[in-house]
Amino acid sequence: MSNTTTVSSSSQPSLRLWPGVVIVALQCLSWFVVPVIFPEFAFYGAIGGLVAGLVLAVWWLGFSKAPWIERIGVILLMVVAVFAAYRVVHPSIATGMMGLMLVIYSIPTLSLALVGGALAGSRFSPGIRRAVMTAAVVVACGVWTIVRTDGMTGEGTSQFAWRWSQTHEDRLLALGSEESALPVPTPDLPQPEATVEPNPEQPEVKSDDKAEEPAPSPDAVSPVAAWPGFRGPGRDGTVRGTRISTDWTTKPPVEVWRRPVGPGWSSFAVRGNHLYTQEQRGEDEIVACYELGAGKLVWSHRDAARFWESNAGAGPRGTPTLSGGRVYTLGATGIVNALDAGNGAVIWSRNASTDTGAKLPGWGFAGSPLVVNDIVVVAASGRLIAYESATGAPRWTGPADKGGYSSPHLAMIGGVAQILLLNGAGAISVSPADGSLLWEHQWPGDGIVQPAVTTNGDILIGTGSGMGASGIVGLRRVSVTKGAGDWVVEERWTSIGLKPYYNDFVIHNGHAFGFDGSILACVDLADGKRKWKGGRYGHGQLLALKDQNLLLVLSEDGEVVLVSAGTERFAEVARFRALEGKTWNHPVLVGDLLLARNGEEMAAFRLPLAEANNASNAKGSTSR
Repeated sequence: MSNTTTVSSSSQPSLRLWPGVVIVALQCLSWFVVPVIFPEFAFYGAIGGLVAGLVLAVWWLGFSKAPWIERIGVILLMVVAVFAAYRVVHPSIATGMMGLMLVIYSIPTLSLALVGGALAGSRFSPGIRRAVMTAAVVVACGVWTIVRTDGMTGEGTSQFAWRWSQTHEDRLLALGSEESALPVPTPDLPQPEATVEPNPEQPEVKSDDKAEEPAPSPDAVSPVAAWPGFRGPGRDGTVRGTRISTDWTTKPPVEVWRRPVGPGWSSFAVRGNHLYTQEQRGEDEIVACYELGAGKLVWSHRDAARFWESNAGAGPRGTPTLSGGRVYTLGATGIVNALDAGNGAVIWSRNASTDTGAKLPGWGFAGSPLVVNDIVVVAASGRLIAYESATGAPRWTGPADKGGYSSPHLAMIGGVAQILLLNGAGAISVSPADGSLLWEHQWPGDGIVQPAVTTNGDILIGTGSGMGASGIVGLRRVSVTKGAGDWVVEERWTSIGLKPYYNDFVIHNGHAFGFDGSILACVDLADGKRKWKGGRYGHGQLLALKDQNLLLVLSEDGEVVLVSAGTERFAEVARFRALEGKTWNHPVLVGDLLLARNGEEMAAFRLPLAEANNASNAKGSTSR
């Protein structure tokens, strides 16, 4: 009798586990090893991991030799466990990756739980094996309830932390506020007239709505606002009038000051000894003014608003704009402010979301205001709206379109001043006078980066994600001319040699320089052919130093790098670490002072000047 029982028990077929072990091993290589060795292929590594999870399910259901009750039961248990975990995981996990983060990240952990549980229980009775596999599945889902994500890198890698640990913003708020010692801004102080400060990179639009070329030299820098807003005077990321020394070994950059800052992806506007930026502090969105030379808080304005999404975190996405003694801002929820640049007093405030009917986009309102004569133009999810700069009264609203995160861009094309915008449908141009559509070019994409204008008036637009025309993403040069009756818009070339996502590119000496994914690249404007590609700086931002053949790169992990803007090959010149942590904000260079920030800190550095600059400065000091 006992012999019969033993034979019956041993006659049960053993599980075929070796294919599962191989699949999980390949899945781990694709999911965890590929992103470390080849960061630019992290997305494909994740896709490979998901495919491996599907293959694993096919193996388990069709070829594992497990009893059918186990095959079906384990899969159903996984589905139930994931749905149950959704109820208790941190909001950053539940909403990350458009709500798919838990599902996507559960696939490798559940795959490991399935194979590991089957291996661990293979020597026991079916009942014990099922208990072991059940426990493994519960643990695999339960691990996601004790972590959160502080966002993602540009390559899509999540930045996990323990759920109970403090965020940088928590620690910043615990330090208290400097604002209690500041005077309260007086809202009824006499305000300056709303005039446009001289901007040599933007065309002047006359009161009779006729445009003409600007009189100042294109290389001049406004003495009133050396860096009036997003990407400088021309919104082109180009620095003029400064030459720096590239020997950072013997003459390294010197840190002037450093201070913590609230989360947000704003850059800086600079005038005189003041800099302006935007940040989040708890439930308040902040516009802040700091001393340029010392980093000390001068004033701050608060709005009771908070935007947060899992991928990029909390805080405003736009950069302040300076004009006529005022600072104009667009917050992540659509709040448009006109503030006194001297003391932060509110001149007027509107909400672009309410005024245009635009819904809050997934990554928040991300544009920066543009001042054109007596109007302030902002982009609300791909739709332009103009306000009277003096009163905030809406002047006009542009055509509705398919969303986007780019900023309005003033340009002179064919002798006509116009406002360009890259949105989800492509590029549009409207009249500054009334917002009427002048021309458009269809090229569906993400609508994030700034358009650029070549010396002969052609337009460069780029998209690094989404589905472009015919599935193409990259950089496109478009010819725009004024015909007898209407505008003529023609594609000159489209290049996949540079695919800007949310990292703006620059034009220098007939070439475009920018990020192709996470690697720097150079493209010839004549034909769109890539000249070189090199340097792994993550998804950073860059400036072109017009008076030198140099690019200044602020990498995604906070390093400042000088790269040659030569067109024959990639060559790194110098580097130093400026910040710690994920850095997506645009750097600013005013004279020899470099400003850099991210969502945790900001700092100023004195860069060594080239000898020609030093001699010029000494001569100027003597003449005074």
